[in-house]
Amino acid sequence: MADLAAPVVDGKVNLPESESAQKTKKSNSTLDKDAFLQLLVAQMKYQDPLEPTSNTEYVAQLATFSQLEEMQNMTASLNLQRASSLIGKYVSVNVVDSTTGKSSTISGRVEYVETQNGKSYLYIEGKPYSIDDLNTVWDEEYLAAMNLAEAWVNAVNALPKPDEVTLEHKDSVLSLTKAYASMSDYQRSFLPKESVEKLEKAYERLVELDPTLGSGGSTDGTEDTDKTEPGDTETEGTGTDTTGSETVTV
Repeated sequence: MADLAAPVVDGKVNLPESESAQKTKKSNSTLDKDAFLQLLVAQMKYQDPLEPTSNTEYVAQLATFSQLEEMQNMTASLNLQRASSLIGKYVSVNVVDSTTGKSSTISGRVEYVETQNGKSYLYIEGKPYSIDDLNTVWDEEYLAAMNLAEAWVNAVNALPKPDEVTLEHKDSVLSLTKAYASMSDYQRSFLPKESVEKLEKAYERLVELDPTLGSGGSTDGTEDTDKTEPGDTETEGTGTDTTGSETVTV
């Protein structure tokens, strides 16, 4: 605990510069228990000897101090419980550069939690961040859908323009089409409309180049059961087998 005696200048208690320099703007607007004790001791030290503070007033101030300490301990305990519940979750925290004063956001999965001087810290990639700087806690399903959409969109963007698609891009287009068909409606809601339209046009271009793909469905994952692949049809009950462009009667 810091020295309980502090000088008073013009009726104000001056905290040591080394302590005040460590306090942020947020903490400067509130009093912790050490500052409260310093005020109480300074009041006793510099009171008017002709009109000393009554014992009743001191008891009331000490009771207030006890309440303050209890509230701070309770807050620290709640913060620890809150921080512990975030272990393993993906979060974002606000970070302020002490040199430039610029703020930024750090995101990552909480590895473990540590308490220092009554404050809880979240460790992300081995670095501590105060729980007071917590910005966002990500839902796992939301995060997975967002990452899936980002990877899918990047792959679609890597394709050439639809009118420049060739059979060399067949595997990529079909793979993306299959991935789109396997997505849930929730996952598809993260995909930009222009990316979906680009893939649809790329698929249509492939069908023009290779008509056999026309019976395989479309980017929405549905299959057209009315279509059959040319060159491989059979009519039942007629005794006629059609192979290619030649008809053979059996």
